[in-house]
Amino acid sequence: MRIDLSGAQWFKSSYSSSQGECVEAAHLSGGLVAVRDSKLAESSPVLVFTPGVWDAFAARVRAGEFDRR
Repeated sequence: MRIDLSGAQWFKSSYSSSQGECVEAAHLSGGLVAVRDSKLAESSPVLVFTPGVWDAFAARVRAGEFDRR
């Protein structure tokens, strides 16, 4: 499946550092969410998640499941 990212409006988390080492996300049509490496921007590979997968991931992040210990 090919997804057109030409109109994607990329944004960084408000928790991102000013060093530019973070990820960017974009909300796409159909509820899809695209994610890329901000350091590489235009040349970065892009991961695209369905709404259900993204919601499950976000819930696990909020629960602290991926926190470094």
